[in-house]
Amino acid sequence: MAHSSAAPTSLATVYGYPRQGQDRELKKAIEGYWAGRAGADELRATAAGLRRTAWRDLADAGIGEVPCGDFSLYDHVLDTTVMVGAIPERHRAAFEADPLDGYFAMARGTREVTPLEMTKWFDTNYHYLVPELGPDTVFAADPAKPVGEFQEALTLGYDARPVLVGPVTYLLLAKPAPGVDPGFDPVTLLDRLLPVYADVLARLRAAGAEWVQLDEPALVQDQPPAVLDAVARAYRELGTLTRRPKLLVASYFDQLGAALPVLAAAPVDGLALDFTGPAAANLDGLARVGGLSGRRLVAGVVDGRNVWINDLERSLSTLATLLGLAGRVDVAASCSLLHVPLDVAVESEIEPEIAAWLAFARQKAAEVATLAQGLARGTNVIAGALAGNRAALAARKTSAITCDQVVRARAAAVTVRETRRAQPYAERVADQRARLDLPVLPTTTIGSFPQTDELRAARADLLAGRIDEAAYDERIAAEIREVIAFQEKTGLDVLVHGEPERNDMVQYFAERLTGYVATRHGWVQSYGTRYVRPPILAGDVSRPAPMTVRWTTYAQSQTSRPVKGMLTGPVTMLAWSFVRDDQPIADTARQVALALRDEVVDLEAAGAAVIQVDEPALRETLPLRAAARPAYLEWATEAFRLTTAGVRPQTQIHTHMCYAEFGEILAAIDALDVDVISLEAARSHMRVAHELAEAGYPRQVGPGVYDIHSPRVPGTEELVSLLREGLAAIPLERLWANPDCGLKTRGRQEVHDSLRNLVEAARLIRAEAT
Repeated sequence: MAHSSAAPTSLATVYGYPRQGQDRELKKAIEGYWAGRAGADELRATAAGLRRTAWRDLADAGIGEVPCGDFSLYDHVLDTTVMVGAIPERHRAAFEADPLDGYFAMARGTREVTPLEMTKWFDTNYHYLVPELGPDTVFAADPAKPVGEFQEALTLGYDARPVLVGPVTYLLLAKPAPGVDPGFDPVTLLDRLLPVYADVLARLRAAGAEWVQLDEPALVQDQPPAVLDAVARAYRELGTLTRRPKLLVASYFDQLGAALPVLAAAPVDGLALDFTGPAAANLDGLARVGGLSGRRLVAGVVDGRNVWINDLERSLSTLATLLGLAGRVDVAASCSLLHVPLDVAVESEIEPEIAAWLAFARQKAAEVATLAQGLARGTNVIAGALAGNRAALAARKTSAITCDQVVRARAAAVTVRETRRAQPYAERVADQRARLDLPVLPTTTIGSFPQTDELRAARADLLAGRIDEAAYDERIAAEIREVIAFQEKTGLDVLVHGEPERNDMVQYFAERLTGYVATRHGWVQSYGTRYVRPPILAGDVSRPAPMTVRWTTYAQSQTSRPVKGMLTGPVTMLAWSFVRDDQPIADTARQVALALRDEVVDLEAAGAAVIQVDEPALRETLPLRAAARPAYLEWATEAFRLTTAGVRPQTQIHTHMCYAEFGEILAAIDALDVDVISLEAARSHMRVAHELAEAGYPRQVGPGVYDIHSPRVPGTEELVSLLREGLAAIPLERLWANPDCGLKTRGRQEVHDSLRNLVEAARLIRAEAT
C-alpha cells in the first residue's frame, strides 16, 4: 500500500474528491443513523471506508499527493465551524452532550432548535451552512478531524495534504448571529481567529504534515481594500509561524484579480490557482507579479466543475508557460472534484460516442496524472494518450449529435416581442384576480410532495419490468388523487399535483428534451444527504412532445380549485446540468427557453390558469466578478421571459427561488416580469421580503415560512410570527403564504402537519386584518 515519498519534477494532485461512494453509501449510512437503524460507530466505520477507497482510487490513477480533510459527513464549512469552536449558543448544550448529534442538529435543526442557515457555495449547486458570529464569539481550536484524517492517510502509506477552509474565506462566508447588529462584519474577528488556525497548523505539523492547503475561494470575488489588507495580515502572521507546515493557499472558480499580488507577496510556500474558463486570466496576472520564484505553483488546468474531457495539448501548452513562472509546477483539477460524478465507466446506458467525450472524477484524476507525467517526462511518454484525446475532441466537434439546424434557425429568429408579455403587470393583475378569485394571503405549496417509498418502488419496478406502464400510471394517478384531496381538505387555495411522476426537477425534463443525456449513477452532492444526478447537455435542444400536460390536466380534473402547471426554468436547466462548452451559453439558454415555451403554451391551452416556472439557480449562477454580471443577467432574464411571455394576460405566472443571497439581483428579479415570486425566507427571518420592499418590488411575493430542509414541524404561532414579519415589508394584498421549497424530501406526516399549521396561520392573519 505504501507509495513513494520522493517528489517528482511535477506532481499530480487534486483538492478534493466525491464523498458519497459508488452507491451513495454515505447517504445511506447517515440516514440510517438518523433513523436509529445504525449506531455512531457504524457510521464512522462507513465514513472511514469511503475515505480509504477515495485515497486508493486517487493513488491508482497516479495522484502523487492526495487531499485529506475534504471528506465531510455533511458540509466542510460546518466542519470548519466545529474546528474553530464557533458553535452557536442554542446548539452548545447538544454539541457538548454528544458532538455527533450536535453536529447534525446544527445542520438540520431539532424540534427544539433551528438549524444554521444554508446557502449556495459561490456559483455552484453545493450548499454550505452559514457560520453565525458576533462580537462575543470565542474561538477555540478543535483539530480532531483534520489531524485524525491526516493520520489515517499517513497510516495507510499515502503522501497526504490536509485541506482546510482558509480563515479569511471562513469569515467572509459567515453572517451576524441572531440578535447581533446586522451591520456587524465578521472579518473584524480575524485577529481572534488566527491563533486558532495557528494551533491547528502546529498540530498538523506535529502529526507529520509537510504541506497544508488553505482554501480561499472568496478572494476570486471583488473584495474591498479592507479585505485585501486582512488577507495580507492573515498570511503574514500564519506564514511567519515557527511551528507550521508549508502553506499552500488555494483559490478556484475565477481569477484572483487584485488578491493575486497580495498572496504572491505573502510569506507562504505556494499558491494553487485555477487556469480554466475565466480563471485563465490568472496566467497573465501571475506574469504581472513576477511569478512565484522558488515557490510551488499548483496549476488547476483540468476543469473540476464540468464533465467534458480535457484538451490535453492545450493544457500542456499552459503548463509549459507556467514553468517559467514558478520554482515548481504541479498539476491539478481547477477545484475539488466534489462537483462532478464519480465514474463515467459505470454509465453503460450513455452512447459510446458521447461517453468518449466525458470525464468524471476518476477520469479527471487520470487526466491530471497524464498531464503531470507529460510535463515531467516529455510528451513522447504520453503520445498514445494525446492521440486518443485529439481524436475524441475532433469527433465531438463534427458529430451530428451536437448540431440541429432546425433548432438553430428558430433560435436565431427570436424577436424582442416574443420576450414581452402582452400587458404590463399593473394591467394584467386585475384580470388574473377576477379569473382566480383567491382570498387575500392565498396559500399554496412550491410544487413537489413527499416521494414515498411506494412511489420509488413503483418507479424501480417499472424500470425493472416488474410492472407495465398501465400499472405505473395508475399508481401515479392514485398519488395525485390523494395529494389533491389532502390539499382541498386542508384548505390550500392554489394546489399542485405533487409531481409523483418526476425523479428530479431537472432530470425529468432533460429525459424528455433532445440534446440532453441522463446518467444512471452520476450523483453529485447538493447538501448533506441530498444528491442529484445532473443531466449532460451534449447537443441542440428541442421538445419532441408535451412533458407535463397530461398529469397537470388530470390533477385539475379532480378539483375546482386552480392547479399550478409546474416547470423548471431555462437558467436552472442549465445551472443544474453539465452544459456543453462548445458554444456560448446564451445560445444554449435560448434553445432551452424555446422548448419550455412550447410547454407553457400547451399548459395554458389545456386550461392551466397558474403556471410556475422555477428558477432557484438564477442567483447561484451569477458570475463571481461584477464585470461579468450584466451580460449574464441579460441573457438569463431574456431566456426566462422567452419561456413565459407567450401566455395571455389572465394567466398567472409564478416563479420560485431558494437559498441564496438575493440582494444583488433584485433588479433582475423584477426584469423576469412574473406575477408571483416565492422565495426562501424562513431561515433568514424574512430578510428577502424586506430587501424586495426596499427595492420597490411591485409584484406579489410568497416569502417562505416553512423551512423544509429541517425535520421540524413549525407551530402555528411561529408561522404567524413569520407572516407578520412578512407583512411588515409586503402589503397584505400582495403577500402569499407558502413553504420555502418543494416537499419531496420530507416525510408525509410532517408535511401534513406543517401545511395544516400554515393554512391556520394564514387564516389567523386574515382575521387580524379584518
